[in-house]
Amino acid sequence: MDFLRWLFEAQIPVGGSALVLREVLGNIFGLASALGGMRRKVWAWPVGILGNLLLLTVFLGNVFGAAAPATLWGQAARQIMFIAVAVYGWYRWRQAQSEGIQGRAIVPGWASAKVRIALVAAMVAGTAALTPVFDSLGSYPPVWADAWTFMGSLLATYGMARGWTEFWLIWVAVDVVGVPLLFSAGYYASAVMYLFYGFFTLAGFFVWWRADRREHRQAPVVPATVGAAP
Repeated sequence: MDFLRWLFEAQIPVGGSALVLREVLGNIFGLASALGGMRRKVWAWPVGILGNLLLLTVFLGNVFGAAAPATLWGQAARQIMFIAVAVYGWYRWRQAQSEGIQGRAIVPGWASAKVRIALVAAMVAGTAALTPVFDSLGSYPPVWADAWTFMGSLLATYGMARGWTEFWLIWVAVDVVGVPLLFSAGYYASAVMYLFYGFFTLAGFFVWWRADRREHRQAPVVPATVGAAP
């Protein structure tokens, strides 16, 4: 109990203000999860879930009597979405690993043309549907940008679970819109962090692209992977 009390109350002094320790730890776990995803390690999913749980308690601020009193329901819902899709991804990658695919959790693959069209359609339709919802909740304008980052985060996480190399590009699309939004809203630290994530996800795309070419050259005939279109 003493540890939990310390964890929920701990802050890191920065200049004349302070950062909530759980927010810092949550983002560190998130970065570690992204690195694990790039290397196609199953542990990327549980590590990411730990980060999401920490950030959930941050965005539910005063619900937990936390040091940061502001409650951000939209961001909290985003963490719950991440956790739900991550559980699915964890199951998929463990299933693939048990089949002994190339010594990795998953073999990267490209989505079919049909799946790509569906992803683009879902991104546009989801953004359009969520914009009035987020607007009614008081999201910072332009509200469509908030809806875009939510939908992109959902589709990118699902794409990673399926093993589609394109999921990295969805993250890039999220950052292209999300970083300017964070800067305009005054969240400079988060904007800088997501700017770094943008370059990281672009690098991850090329890592998976090369892995896809290399591993399929080594195994000309392979069974359908978990990344196959449904």
